Amino acid sequence: MEEESSVFSFSSLATSGAYPELKPVILERRKTKDLSRLALARFANKAQRAIALPGEVNILLTGDSEIQRLNLQFRHKDKPTDVLSFPAGNGANGGDIAISVQTARAQSAQIGHDLLTELKILILHGMLHLAGYDHETDRGQMREREQQLRVELNLPASLIERTEPERISRRRR
Repeated sequence: MEEESSVFSFSSLATSGAYPELKPVILERRKTKDLSRLALARFANKAQRAIALPGEVNILLTGDSEIQRLNLQFRHKDKPTDVLSFPAGNGANGGDIAISVQTARAQSAQIGHDLLTELKILILHGMLHLAGYDHETDRGQMREREQQLRVELNLPASLIERTEPERISRRRR
């Protein structure tokens, strides 16, 4: 059986010139009324510079059904998730990030902050994966870097910090 490539690109979906002054391209499947694409793009630009991630980054804002399809196709997990990252493997393109706004909205309500804050946390987490970090294998390096950047970028608890106790309890079972 041939292994499927993990490279995925939203570039063909991008609308040219949406925010020419910003590197990240934010793509929305459905308009989200309570969300500022400009605020997200500005944050993504700031995070990308803080991480020193070269190249263009495309961010797809979608729903649970599409992210579940991507998760199955590229990670062989048939369930929705909050964020997926697809590193480009070259300097010209930083890579692509897919975020489920549906899951992000539920997580933000559960945690007690707004949707924009949750999306920023997920963008930061996704960009760290694009930069080569992997919290599953790097012995805490991604966790440390995410904590540093969270403070620098004025974000609440990072995604890894929030989910770590859950992972530890699952391992013990």
